[in-house]
Amino acid sequence: MATKSIRNLYPKSVWGYFHELTCIPRPTGHMEEITRYVMDFGKRLRLEVKQDKAGNVLIKKPATNGYEGAKTVILQSHLDMVPQKNSDVEHDFTRDPIDIYVDGEWVKARSTTLGADNGIGCAMMMAVLADNTLQHPAIEALFTVDEEVGMDGANGLGKDFLEGTLMINLDTEELGELCIGCAGGRDVNVSFRFQPEEEIEEGDVAYKVSLRGLKGGHSGVQIHLGRANANKLMNRFLKEVVSNYEARIASVNGGSLRNAIPRESFVVLTIPEELSDDLIDLVAEYELLFREDFAGVEELISFKAERTELPKWLLPVEVQDDLINAIEACHDGVVSYLADFPGVVESSFNLALVDTREDRIEVKLLVRSSSESRKDWICSSLESLFQLAGAKVDFSGDYSGWQPNAHSELLGTMERVYFEKYNDRPKVMVIHAGLECGIIQSKVEQELDIVSFGPTIQGAHSPDEAVKIDSVGSSYEYLVEVLSRLS
Repeated sequence: MATKSIRNLYPKSVWGYFHELTCIPRPTGHMEEITRYVMDFGKRLRLEVKQDKAGNVLIKKPATNGYEGAKTVILQSHLDMVPQKNSDVEHDFTRDPIDIYVDGEWVKARSTTLGADNGIGCAMMMAVLADNTLQHPAIEALFTVDEEVGMDGANGLGKDFLEGTLMINLDTEELGELCIGCAGGRDVNVSFRFQPEEEIEEGDVAYKVSLRGLKGGHSGVQIHLGRANANKLMNRFLKEVVSNYEARIASVNGGSLRNAIPRESFVVLTIPEELSDDLIDLVAEYELLFREDFAGVEELISFKAERTELPKWLLPVEVQDDLINAIEACHDGVVSYLADFPGVVESSFNLALVDTREDRIEVKLLVRSSSESRKDWICSSLESLFQLAGAKVDFSGDYSGWQPNAHSELLGTMERVYFEKYNDRPKVMVIHAGLECGIIQSKVEQELDIVSFGPTIQGAHSPDEAVKIDSVGSSYEYLVEVLSRLS
């Protein structure tokens, strides 16, 4: 269906603004154009617009008649998106617009992430700001930057940038869920240093081994689904081919973003030419093995080997072995569940990237936990594991979780509105993802009463990302009704 029709979906204002957002490149780290667009939007509405040192944009809209004495409401979403694409498509996220289309009940993108996370939230905020027929308290619309890697916008928020005490975050991804808490996180950075070996055995040939077709996904909210991790699968193969087929590794590159379950991995290796047929057979056996092990979870696993040019250098044997053994020993996925919220993950980590450089291999992981103590414990265990393998380990990007407020007045109002509107009770929950709510609370002086909700989004952080059309309309109607009740 043509892009033009997307602008005619209900509600037109929300889908129109979302379409405009998809036309502006906004991967994490490239926020200049999108923040300028949002600021110009606010100025055209003749509203007060501010930008802080971190790049966050705040647009203030005064209360409507009768709501002047109500508490100021902060609406909050992040402007950046995760730049993931299938390997067979050419797309520059710093330059190219997202190619969006309607597929039945869903809006999707062709072979890339869609950016509904969190572009739909931003579009709903813009629609509220632009509609002068609505009834609402004073609104502070906070558009944060660089959330997806490091939550830099929220972390850089000034203590006096916000005045509101009620906050509605629009970054939850299932209609009917009200989120009141989330996990914190910490980046784990591992580095294996080495001097490359330039001598390759006479008679050896080179192959590029490619693992593709995995689902990937959000390393928080989808970590419990048991999806395959490309780095773990590739390493399983490498352990055998190095141990039993005289293979030597030149490079390993798997995954692309710390907060996305890795979907692809690529290795260049050398092997005696007389074992070439054995290598091809082994790759075929592992493709079948991977498909059997993940039957019902992964449908499109592709594992292939093709002849390539000899590399200029190889990993030293000891580094090669240490890397393989460390990744083989490194657990990936769920570590623990929350006792008070059955089925909700408390702690996990994602073995996100393995990246070969000229003098080092970098391994990057993201640890998430609702418990600061358990987060520390997991990081300590990873530090011990990789240090035993001779690697250097450091940590960065630490952010706090968002602790639930059992006495939230905002939650009470939102539950009542939901029941009256849908004759059903919303699911109140804590999610295993890094929302900005806890960080924002820690940055301001006033106590915030926070609830998060949003439309149904599937496959976030992967090219399978899709947003359910009718859930956007329902979410926007719900937001408008909640604002009218906060008098």
